[in-house]
Amino acid sequence: MPRRTKIVATLGPATDDPKALDKLIQAGVDVCRINFSHGSVGEHKARAETVRNRARACGRQVGIIADLQGPKIRIGSFMNSCVELTEGTMFTLDAELGMQAGNENSVGILYKALPNDVGRGDTLLLDDGAITLWVDDVAGTRIHCRVVTGGILSDKKGINKRGGGLSAGALTKKDRQDIKTAAKLEADYLALSFPRNAEDVNLARDLLRKAGGHGGIIAKIERAEALTNIDEIIEASDIIMIARGDLGVEIGDPELPGVQKKLIAKARRMNRVVITATQMMQSMIENHTPTRAEVMDVANAVLDGTDAVMLSAETSVGKHPAKVVAAMSKICLGAEKQREAMISTHRTGTTFGYIDEAIAMATMYTANHLGVAAIISLTESGSTPLWMSRISSGIPIYAMTSRIKTCRRVTLYRGVYPVSFKLDFSDQSILNREAIDDLVRRDAVRDGDLVIITKGDLAGITGGTNTMKVVKVGGLHTPGYCNISS
Repeated sequence: MPRRTKIVATLGPATDDPKALDKLIQAGVDVCRINFSHGSVGEHKARAETVRNRARACGRQVGIIADLQGPKIRIGSFMNSCVELTEGTMFTLDAELGMQAGNENSVGILYKALPNDVGRGDTLLLDDGAITLWVDDVAGTRIHCRVVTGGILSDKKGINKRGGGLSAGALTKKDRQDIKTAAKLEADYLALSFPRNAEDVNLARDLLRKAGGHGGIIAKIERAEALTNIDEIIEASDIIMIARGDLGVEIGDPELPGVQKKLIAKARRMNRVVITATQMMQSMIENHTPTRAEVMDVANAVLDGTDAVMLSAETSVGKHPAKVVAAMSKICLGAEKQREAMISTHRTGTTFGYIDEAIAMATMYTANHLGVAAIISLTESGSTPLWMSRISSGIPIYAMTSRIKTCRRVTLYRGVYPVSFKLDFSDQSILNREAIDDLVRRDAVRDGDLVIITKGDLAGITGGTNTMKVVKVGGLHTPGYCNISS
């Protein structure tokens, strides 16, 4: 069986060599992430072009995520590059201090509004929580803090507020320019950093459309406020990403496992895709094999129903990018063998709002109870295979479409595999036969297998799926199939 959980790999210096990228694709990467926090527009363009070219050469469809940097809530720099903070001492964050003037007593901050967002008793976490400061007093531009957890603090480390509440908008001036770049790159998805509500997501979508982009929107859940508004954020987005770094700092790591499970379940219930990210295989930046804790982390996300698992520094700057992808692929496959990954009670007690949605649900119920070998979804937009993929199943779903953008979009859907396929056959029996023959050539099905085909009466109509047909491979010219149409 093909792997159902998708793998997202972040591009960087370690993958810039086309040979390294070939190995990454051959190891099984499904989607490549371009991190706009690092690199120039020229580098982003070169990486996107290389991905498309190498994927084509390898006979694969590989999607691209353009990931926006978001607001830089960071400290400035130190005169000697770093200082050591001692527990119990005082340390000041000063919005008016020069960006290179930091010392053992104080440091500047890039986010000038921070003194307005905090007050006595708040907890600030620096460097992903490695340094903890308790706010003692705010005087004008200065935040006077007591060091609760000390250590070495170096230049430009991030700042988080425990419990959230920072007023920084999700889209900076740089992000707005980067959205235009993402549109030019024809990115399949745009990842929005630090969204607080549906308005942030809708604004990002509007700006992308005005720039000529057609990609979906990924809302990165990394603020405490996002959890308060989670339903509206999920509803407004196409995908959510559980960005466990900043989120863990804001809500506390002990809360993170439970929140992750709830977010995965909620996203699936709301027919949205979900990516689990951050430090999933962190040890493999240096090492050849993952730790058992990392194996358990990836496997648990798969068992919970995540659509995709993501690699960051492991592939962008790590020593073994292809080995990391290969190792993660094996873990996913192992977890997918478990019964928990193949059963579902999704939407058994609800009604459907669309005909194609109803066909998708009927297809998965039939497939899971009839011994079907594969599902073919002849699709324009990819919505029918998306709905199908919300049902846990071990049956592969082949999204056959003539639209290259749809091919790339479904690369993130769990259990869905893109197939470039012409849908312009006027004779429905020829269309069915060609679709089945395609799977036979891929060695995905064989004579005697049952296959379900979903399609619309009219080709080229988005949302027009209204037919489910059960056929036997090798028996397309004989009676005995079931045809359900609205």
